[in-house]
Amino acid sequence: MAARMGAEMCGVAVLLLGWPAAAQSGGVPPEWEVRQDLAGLAERIQRFKPILDQVKPQAWQDAPAAYVEQGKRIGAEIDYLISATQALAAQPEKLTAALTTYFRMQSLDLMLRSYADGIRKYQNPALAELLQGALSTSAADREKLRVYIVDLAAFKEQQFRVADQEAQQCRSVLSRHPQAAKKEERK
Repeated sequence: MAARMGAEMCGVAVLLLGWPAAAQSGGVPPEWEVRQDLAGLAERIQRFKPILDQVKPQAWQDAPAAYVEQGKRIGAEIDYLISATQALAAQPEKLTAALTTYFRMQSLDLMLRSYADGIRKYQNPALAELLQGALSTSAADREKLRVYIVDLAAFKEQQFRVADQEAQQCRSVLSRHPQAAKKEERK
């Protein structure tokens, strides 16, 4: 009887560990808030496209040909970042999705800063400033995502710690059961 109750308690503990992230009491925001932030992030990333559509690196005089390829890579990276943002919005509790989104944001930021230098030098300083302004607005998004990742990782570590403690307790209860059964058989 005690072993059965112990096994049932172990099952309940495992179910509670899988409880949705919305029930969190730590620093991780609720899923609806994360989804809302990610929708805003995707919208702000889309704002780069009209600016970049004005950039014509193939017409730049004396500019390295690498700028043309960089422009193509930036367009692809924007699409990848939007996809990563959507994947994270679908599963905001997934740490790998959050990290992928963050690393894509960093990569895009670095590419756009370099590209803005080329735009400033070979096309139009005002257009470069417009791109830099759009980049500065994404800095807050990147920082918010970084904080979310740190909080999510801390929450996941806490979950693993609790799961390990519960597993140890379950092992203890289950390991005592065979000995209790043998004692009852002897009587």
